Amino acid sequence: MSSSDFRQIAIRTEAGKAERLFRAAVSAFCSLTRPSRREIAQLEDLTLPLFDEVSVESRRYVAAALSECEYAPTALVRRLAEEPVEIAAPLLTRSNALSDIDLIALIGRHGLPHARAIARRKELNPTIADLIRALERPTLVKTRPPETVTKLTLRPEPVAKADADRAAPGEAVENARRRLRSMMRLAGDATDVNTFLGQPAYVKLRETALTGNAAFFQTALADALEIDFATARSVTGQSGYAALLAALRALDLSEDRAFLIAVAVYPGEFPHPQAIRLFLDRYRLLHREAALDKVRAWKAEALSRAVRDKADDTINTERRDASNGDDASSGLKAS
Repeated sequence: MSSSDFRQIAIRTEAGKAERLFRAAVSAFCSLTRPSRREIAQLEDLTLPLFDEVSVESRRYVAAALSECEYAPTALVRRLAEEPVEIAAPLLTRSNALSDIDLIALIGRHGLPHARAIARRKELNPTIADLIRALERPTLVKTRPPETVTKLTLRPEPVAKADADRAAPGEAVENARRRLRSMMRLAGDATDVNTFLGQPAYVKLRETALTGNAAFFQTALADALEIDFATARSVTGQSGYAALLAALRALDLSEDRAFLIAVAVYPGEFPHPQAIRLFLDRYRLLHREAALDKVRAWKAEALSRAVRDKADDTINTERRDASNGDDASSGLKAS
């Protein structure tokens, strides 16, 4: 079946029959052995505008159909994955269109119901499995009210609990970074470059954050925000991620990408799904214009500091010159 079949479906369907068009388009797409990018884009253009008009039964049908589809359209799958678990379960359990970062974000937003479905995935990333175990058994994890969940300790891997208990804090942080590196799918980077605004800056921030070298990340952050290195260092040198959250929001990164960078820079802040949800809620509620105002304030402070430093240097130079002149005059009088 070619892409022209999609147009024929739309033509044959009577006006207002969103339900029939929604199901028929997905069924036709799933019959394609190897759909092209154009056909994938056409399906998304056709179905996403109809999404709010179709019934729960149609959404459940489409979710089940796409869960078995090797080349399912990512945008439509992500939209369906945000539905209640009764609809999203097939995709959460099987779909390859959902990345590890997508899964973490879904757990943070929807909690235990989505987490249980995700737990049934084959070859689930160990970090995600650990988060789900913590959510399943919250009594085993020390929790605090949402507004104070910032300083929890990294939970060790169950298979190596004894060794992890003896590990130094630096080793625990490095282990977290290694798990994060395993979650990155480099094959998907090239396809995303022209899809998301600001992607080159995101890639640079992500890769430098995952090196574990603070100076590398601070340099990338300074370049992305067009601020000086000292300001970038102060943003990431704080005990919490509040300043970094504003910086990432000013760059207009999606919440899952912002979360990945934040957890790479502050791994100790996100040992539990409740902490992940808190970050996502704070990021979602932070207006971008407010974040941009914060960055402008940083730039103004840096400029003011540079002016003060220059003025101090000038005063010190004049004092040294005056002191040298006085010493020279004293020498002449003595001779």
